[in-house]
Amino acid sequence: MKFIFCFLLLSLTIFNLAAKGLKPVYLRCEYKENPVTDAAAPRLSWELTSAENGQLQTGYQILAASSESKLTESLADLWNSQKVNGRATSQVEYAGKPLLSRQICFWKVRSWDKNGTPGEWSSTAKWEMGLLDKKQWIADWIGLDLDNLGKGKTYHLPPAPYLRKTINIKPGFVKARLYVTALGLYEFSINGKKTGDDFLTPGWTDYDKRVYYQTYDVTSQIKAGANALASQLSYGWYAGYLGYSLLVGNPVVRTFYGKVPLLKAQLEVEYVGGKIETFATSGQWKASVGALLESDLLNGETYDARKEFSGWNIAGFKDQEWQNVQVYPDKADRQIQVYPGPPVKVTQTLAVKNTIARPEGSYIFDMGQNFAGIIRLKVKGSAGDTIRLRFGEKLHPDGRLMTENLRMARATDTYILKGDAKGEMWEPKFTYHGFQYVEIKGLKEKPSESTLTGLVIGSDTPKVGSFETDNKMINQLYSNIDWTQRANYVDIPTDCPQRDERVGWTGDAQVYVKSATFNRDVASFFTKWVVDLNDGQYENGAYPLYAPRPNLRKTDTFSPGWMEAGIICPYQVYRSYGDTRMISQGWPYMVAFMDFLEKRGKGNGVFKEKSFEDIDPKGGFGDWLSFGKKTPPDMLASFYYTYCADLMAEMAGAIGNVKDQEKFTSTAAKVRKAILEHYTDASGRFVCDSAAYGNGAGYVDGQLGFTGNTQTAYANAIYMNILSKPDQRKAGLYLTELLEKNGGKLATGFLGAKPLLPALSSTGHSDAAYKLFLSKEFPSWGFEVENGSTTIWERWDSFTKEDGFKYNAAMNSFSHYAFGAVCEWMFGNAAGIQASKPGFAEFDIRPEIAPDDLGDGGIKHLKASYHSINGTILSEWQKQADKLVLKISVPVNTVANVYVPGKMSDQLLVDGKKIGSSAFVKLKGEQAGYVILEVGSGSYSIENKR
Repeated sequence: MKFIFCFLLLSLTIFNLAAKGLKPVYLRCEYKENPVTDAAAPRLSWELTSAENGQLQTGYQILAASSESKLTESLADLWNSQKVNGRATSQVEYAGKPLLSRQICFWKVRSWDKNGTPGEWSSTAKWEMGLLDKKQWIADWIGLDLDNLGKGKTYHLPPAPYLRKTINIKPGFVKARLYVTALGLYEFSINGKKTGDDFLTPGWTDYDKRVYYQTYDVTSQIKAGANALASQLSYGWYAGYLGYSLLVGNPVVRTFYGKVPLLKAQLEVEYVGGKIETFATSGQWKASVGALLESDLLNGETYDARKEFSGWNIAGFKDQEWQNVQVYPDKADRQIQVYPGPPVKVTQTLAVKNTIARPEGSYIFDMGQNFAGIIRLKVKGSAGDTIRLRFGEKLHPDGRLMTENLRMARATDTYILKGDAKGEMWEPKFTYHGFQYVEIKGLKEKPSESTLTGLVIGSDTPKVGSFETDNKMINQLYSNIDWTQRANYVDIPTDCPQRDERVGWTGDAQVYVKSATFNRDVASFFTKWVVDLNDGQYENGAYPLYAPRPNLRKTDTFSPGWMEAGIICPYQVYRSYGDTRMISQGWPYMVAFMDFLEKRGKGNGVFKEKSFEDIDPKGGFGDWLSFGKKTPPDMLASFYYTYCADLMAEMAGAIGNVKDQEKFTSTAAKVRKAILEHYTDASGRFVCDSAAYGNGAGYVDGQLGFTGNTQTAYANAIYMNILSKPDQRKAGLYLTELLEKNGGKLATGFLGAKPLLPALSSTGHSDAAYKLFLSKEFPSWGFEVENGSTTIWERWDSFTKEDGFKYNAAMNSFSHYAFGAVCEWMFGNAAGIQASKPGFAEFDIRPEIAPDDLGDGGIKHLKASYHSINGTILSEWQKQADKLVLKISVPVNTVANVYVPGKMSDQLLVDGKKIGSSAFVKLKGEQAGYVILEVGSGSYSIENKR
């Protein structure tokens, strides 16, 4: 009995130790779960869980092996890291044996806790290597030139080619991988089944420099004997219409990269014993015109179901009448790489909320939400019946579909029925639209609830943020922000999903990037797009207005406030995810940009008035869509110069580049000094030589005149630390003075809206920030919500109930995320979540509590969470009659400084107990109306007297 008791006691002790130890979860490689990658040293990450508060990792061990059965310390044949001391749980580079193409790597990890006790091993994860050498691609580029079949006076839309090949696979296969890409867009199938669930593959790049490919495990799709490989192609970004080129009369409106969409694919089948047989695209494939008569990203699809080839994508189909494909040469210097971003997918379905019958016999379907995507159509009718679907974001007051803001984007899908008595179902493959409303013409029967289904499309970025309050308007605003991000993060960060534009504007991207990280995991998304940005860099070092960079208009070059995305976006990825590889790989590009700024400034350290008058528009886009006198674009350019120099100095330090760290620290100091000397007066107000701009001709809204004394100037100067701390406080007073003179309303545009509220908060004017945030008067975020928005608008006055769309209806997107950058303040100030170290290894929770004098329109309760790369951070506050209650969560292996509003008192309690009762909560002191606590991992409830 004594032995049994001791054994049970020992077992219980071991169990308790294990329960309190660290368990790694959510294993990822290059930010993805079980991905395919071509990174020579893939980066691994994991999160940690523990039943014990205040836990930290003191070491880790990684095993990697060529099979799961070898994933033990004695058998791991790729890598046994042994114990590595430290807290790193992300950006851990593989350091085992050199990896080969096609290799599947299994891995797991364990961690040692703060007491030096090892936890249990994680579950097994894996990654797979792609084709690491371009020479391993034996497939040809194949296609069928159908350009001469395009018809129409306004749009030249040729039919999309169908390609196929029957192959024979021997018995005894064990694995099959499909490597596939296109110049244009592709959908691939094997034996009638689509490979994967991706959409708009392989994405948009500078196709002359690089193209990405997808890898699919198709082992379950093949069989011994005859198999059919088939693909549909479309023109996409490669050969279709792009942006506003048609609108502005650009010499090129389509075929910016090439005329004929092309496919490159190879199916590699491995047999028992390791032999591999490869079936690749070649001149032996067949091609034909089919039912897909038109397909274009901006203009939509036309599909004639009467022309369908029954069984064309399965074995046994008779393709003798099909043509032989054409084989096209490759570009020797074009890279072919694994797609690094999150795939574009159908991420959600939406049911119709309301159906409106129109007098002329058409119907308008209200989806209840503005989004980017397509529809699934279910319909019955006779052969030849034609259904036309038009898409719009709004309705006119008389119920008509509002399409003026689509400009030259036709945004129309057409389906011609084949007459199946059982009914027909169709959805487009190679287009998408931005819409809430769908107008349908041609229905012969009254529609039902199932006639239409909305398919939401976007890059599949995992949701990491939540933000909810007891204020319905704010909750709707946050929903609008997230929906707008989803609608515009479609392979690249577009400006809008509906009109003839949809390009990766760099200004929009840089002002919003920090907000984006709070809502969705965008690490791999920006891993992809920053390469597009670098590929688009001009020879003089300037980053472009948009990336990728087709020449949509000859005057499109660069602009202050836009081109700095090449510095700001990599910096934010570093701050949010601890990613230094993006910095290292992009360093030559970033340095070239800083050299460009140095040359532009002619060594003066400041851009004086008219420094950018040679670009079009003069000075660049400036504070786009602001009100009142304009902030000088050259002043803003100077601010951004300083800001970028600061970011470069910090990033140089992160990669151990001491020389450049010193260089850019010096640059920042020089530019700051020059700015203050040129653009401020004796009182510290911002000024400019407005006469230098003449009558403002050629500048955006130049006729309004220029002044340095603007909301945008002070907001940016404070946000970018252009000023000393005392001068920042003075600038905060000038900023609030301008707000008061403007009736308590904002006047900022794209470059001023983001820093406005953070600048007010950091200079002691949090109450003013809240009043702007909660306002429902024009112009404000709440005004949009009050006017029925479900997404963020491009213009503060895109629509009013009184005036409709009268303010520039054509330049009027209702899904434009730039003004959604207020989300940065919502998480960083209202909820108070701020990283103090990269990757949120250490962070602050410093909530700014809404003032009490806002009545029913205020906020008494706020709850925000952010799933960082280390785990979920929670910041929740609630005002009660005599106390403030905070609820917080700190992920394992992180430390938080929690700023509790109020003063130190006996009523300051943590989990109902006084400070000092918990070893995981330490009092650090008081500062500026806060009690500061250092808090270890875990969840806590904190109360303090109001």
